[in-house]
Amino acid sequence: MQSDILKVWYKQFWPWFLIIVPLTSMVLSFTMMNLAFTGKDSMVIDDYYKEGRGINLKIKKLQQAKSLNISTKTQVFADYVEVIFISGEPENGEALILDFYHSTQKFKDFSVTVLRDANGVYRAPLTDNMLGKWQLSLHPFNGDWKIQKVVSLPQTNPFDLKP
Repeated sequence: MQSDILKVWYKQFWPWFLIIVPLTSMVLSFTMMNLAFTGKDSMVIDDYYKEGRGINLKIKKLQQAKSLNISTKTQVFADYVEVIFISGEPENGEALILDFYHSTQKFKDFSVTVLRDANGVYRAPLTDNMLGKWQLSLHPFNGDWKIQKVVSLPQTNPFDLKP
């Protein structure tokens, strides 16, 4: 019994246990504070006014496409994409841009230039794997109008792309 009392405190379990718990809490707290003050959050927008103006511009482009009555049938094949205008086809037959935005993986986003052939069908070659959920956005080079749709690819049937 005397030998237990004579043991020095740093050889006991309980003092170390009681020291480790608050020490761990302090280390974790300082780590979290460091992350909070130095980490950058991409979801936070600094300039709300500028972001709001950008949203209004996107809405105007969609409204312009609606006023021009632009409507297409679009089909994505394994190696190319095909866009056929039902109404509102550009009169001058200019090339258009078709943007592919992947829903979850930003590095997969890309754009293709669709060119009109002699039959009035717009086509562009594709090289990427088109599996998954995509937002397609069709617009001219000058950006006057825009039509878009979210689709799951691959699809065997053509789908409507309209404002």
